[in-house]
Parts: sequence; structure tokens; C-alpha cells
Amino acid sequence: MSYKQKALICVPIFLLICFVLMWQFPNVASDDGKVVWWYSVIPPLLAITLAVITTRLFLSLGVAVGAGLLLAWRDQGLSLNTFFSEVVWFARAVTITNDGIDLFNLWVILFVLFMMSMISVVIASGGIASAISILSHLARGPRSTQFITAVMGTVIFIGDYSNAMLVGPTMRPIMDRYKVSREKLAYIVDSTSAPIAGLAFVSTWIGYEVGLFNAVAENIGLDSDGYSMFFDALPFRFYCILTIIFVLINTLSGRDYGTMRRAQTRARDTGDVSAPDAKVMGNIAADIGTENSKTQILSAVIPLTLLFGLILGGLWIDGKGTGSIFSLISWRDALSNANNVKILASAAVTAFVASIICARVFSKLSFPEIGKAVKEGLSGTLLPIAIILCAWGIKASCDKLLTGQFIASLLSDVVSPLWFPALVFVVASLTSFATGTSWGTMAILIPTAIPVAFLLDNNSYGITTIICLGAVLDGAIFGDHCSPISDTTILSAIVSSCDPMHHVRTQMPYALTVAVIALICGYLPAALGLPSWIGIVIGTGVTILLFLGLYRLRPD
Repeated sequence: MSYKQKALICVPIFLLICFVLMWQFPNVASDDGKVVWWYSVIPPLLAITLAVITTRLFLSLGVAVGAGLLLAWRDQGLSLNTFFSEVVWFARAVTITNDGIDLFNLWVILFVLFMMSMISVVIASGGIASAISILSHLARGPRSTQFITAVMGTVIFIGDYSNAMLVGPTMRPIMDRYKVSREKLAYIVDSTSAPIAGLAFVSTWIGYEVGLFNAVAENIGLDSDGYSMFFDALPFRFYCILTIIFVLINTLSGRDYGTMRRAQTRARDTGDVSAPDAKVMGNIAADIGTENSKTQILSAVIPLTLLFGLILGGLWIDGKGTGSIFSLISWRDALSNANNVKILASAAVTAFVASIICARVFSKLSFPEIGKAVKEGLSGTLLPIAIILCAWGIKASCDKLLTGQFIASLLSDVVSPLWFPALVFVVASLTSFATGTSWGTMAILIPTAIPVAFLLDNNSYGITTIICLGAVLDGAIFGDHCSPISDTTILSAIVSSCDPMHHVRTQMPYALTVAVIALICGYLPAALGLPSWIGIVIGTGVTILLFLGLYRLRPD
């Protein structure tokens, strides 16, 4: 479809949405009494519209951030002084935040820089090639290669960033060898990163989730701690659980449908793992290599082992872990207190230094060769980091204009206990899709939706409240999976050397399928009192029947 055809479809839809909101929902009141205007949805809506029309993500995000800046300036009075104050506010929002000084974003950038550089050096030293040769004995074809990639993504549960950064570049050469499309690799990486990190007892997510649960428990006067609430909600994490199951069944079946099937057919029949019009970023695994390097698996094992060891050890020490290191409760306490992203960045820096030493000692690379690898790794991060910064700029726009509260308020009058958990899932999905942030969505909706669910349970900690805890977390992850402005979606595409828009286009049908199964087999029956495990079993059965049906329709 040409740009003109896309514009003829997307621009009227954009204008229609704006007109309906301006006419029917001109403004809503936020929790603190502020008026939130309809145009708060323009920045994310504009970013998504332009991204679909132009497929130029950086341009689309940049325009949307500019629109958000201008709208925020309008709210402040359209003077020169307020313009500069808004520019400063946005600059701080994507770097050190406006609530004191928070270096979270800067630590994320450091983590990406040094992880990409470390992986680049490990690849150049032949360490990854050695690991690949071992995995190749297990990966004997496209189907087993995809399954192994899915298993790796499930096993590496520390965090969504570290999961994607390790699985994508490691498995990419094997995927290419067996003519598996880059779109399929990006889907597997993305769908086994945030879902498993959000479910894992030990991850960089649980501290954040538990912190939000603690705050809402205190707000509604609930005599329960965040850890207990997390485990109570775990059986109702239908989307995340079924996503992992869906990926494993899909890879084992060897069957695909929709846009993913077309991508897989292209890769299988032509050998083109990327589409001809793909705009690939961060392609380090296929490009970096030196003729003089000796394949030494220690050049990969030592830096990666050190990386995981420092992450786990750092989280334990920084979180002031006590008791046995084999105690789940001790780990949960440590994670809730640790500065997670700082630990990740510090571990990446140390692993990067170790990779240089290993490349020199074990693989006998010269310093110019190592320098070339580092340069290639760094250059591959420049555009991705710029896009991630713009994604944070969109989030800043949504925070400034209270976009999330506007979207959440549109459906707040529907309060049936039967439909409310499903509604919360949908609202969380829409909010995350529009804002491109799962964590931001959680921060918006947990304090908003959970007190309503608590009231629907007659001011008690009942089944509606517990299901809604899981629905917010899962809806945030589902919307994030479908959003072209999500930083984790972009990062998954980058580390898989896949065009981000191609990744979104091929992943969305699968994510939507799982979301529908989660709603019909999970949230609605659970609200009626059906045990959660029955919903998961039914959802798994539906997924198996889906791929059995595809096999019968297309046995080739």
C-alpha cells in the first residue's frame, strides 16, 4: 500500500477520532480536580498515525513530541517564558525527570550502550560463534530453532531489556541459517521478554509492581502487603501466561497465519529474512567478524556469566538481602529495595570490560580489531537510542497532558463486577498502546481502577479486586506489545535486526489473538467464579486447536 493510500485511510480516521472526542468528550476531571482536555490524546494518536503512513518511526515520534510540547505550551499561556519552561520540562522528563533527580533513563541508555558494545565484542571474538555451534546441534531446522529461541527467552527472566539484548543477537545467525524471518525472531523475543519478566518472582519488574500494590493497599485501607497481592494476582495473569504458551505451541507447530505467514513464506522461498523495504537498525551480529579471531567459547561464557552474576549479586547486595540466597522471600525483599536499572547498567559496564579482556586473551584479537568492534556496536545504538528518547518524550507528553487519565475516564462509568475486570484489561491495553509504556499504564490505572474494584467487592478484598490487579498488569503488557511507540517493542526489533514497523505489523495479529482468548477464556469466566487454572487450560486448548486447524488447512 502506498503512502497516499495509507494517508487516505489513516488521516480521516485520525480526524474522526478527534472530532468525536471534541464533540462528545471535550474534557474530564482528573483525580486531583484538574481539567483534562480531549486533545491530550493527539500526541500518541499523531505518532501512531504518522508511523503507519510513513513507516518512519523517528520522524513520527519527533513530530508527536513536538505536538505534545506545543499543546502543553498552550495550556501554560503561549508566552516566550512559558515556552522555554516547557522545553526545559520536557528535556528533564526524558533525562533526569522533574521530580527531583532520577537517573533511571540515563542508566537505561548506559545499559543499552554497553550491552550492545559488549555483545559486539563477544561476536567479533568468536564467542557467540562457539555458543551458536553448540546450539546448532539442538537446532536442526526452522521449527526447533524457533522453539529453542522461545525457551531461551523464557529461561532468561531477569528483565525485559536484558532478555531481549541477549536472546536476539545470539539466536539471529541460527535463525538466518534456517531461513526464519526477522519478523518471527522479533516476535519471539518480544513475547518472551516482558511477559516472563512480569511473571517472574525474581526480576527487575517485581519491585516496581509490588511498590504500586503497596501504595494502593495503603490508599484503600487494605490489610495486605504488595507481595501477597502480587501472588494473589498471579493465577489471573491470563494474557502473559497464555502468551508464553502460545509462543511455545506456535514454534512447535511450525504454522503461522496472517502477516507473519507471509513473512515466513518470503524467508523460506526466497532466503530474504528481511523484507526488501525493511529499515534495519542495530544489525551487529551479521556484520561484525574478524578473520584473525579464534573461536573461543570462553570469550562469550565469561562476560555473560559475569553479567548474570553481577546482576543477581548486585540486586542482592544493593537490596540488602538477608537470610538464605535460596529463599524466595529473601529475594523478593531484596528486589523491592534494589536500584534495578543501576545494577543492570553497572553489570553491563563490567561485562563490557571483561569482554575486551577475553577477546584479547582468549581470541587473540588486536586492539584495533577490538576498537573496530566497539565502534560498530556503538554506532548501531545511535539511532535506536534517539528513537527510545523520543518514545520517552511521548510518555512525557502523556504525563504532562494527563492522557492516561483521560482515556481511563472514558469508560469509568461501567461498573458491573462481571464486566469490570475485562473492561480494566481493555482500558489498560488502550492506554498502554497510546502511551507506549506498560509501567506508566500500571502507575496510572492501579491507583485508579483498583479502588473501584474494591468498592464493587463491597469494600472487601474480593475476587473482582484480585482479577483487576492481574488485568491492569496484563493489559499494560498487551498494549505495549501492539504499540509502535513502545520502547520495548522498538528494542526487540532492534536486537533482532528487524524493521520496527514490520515487527509491529506481524506481531499484532498474534497478540490480538491471545488477548481475545484471555478475555473469553480467562477474565470473563474468572469474574463468574470459575477457577483461574480452568481458564488457562481452556485457553491452551483453544490455542492447540487453532494451530491444528491451520495444519489441516495448510498441511505443507
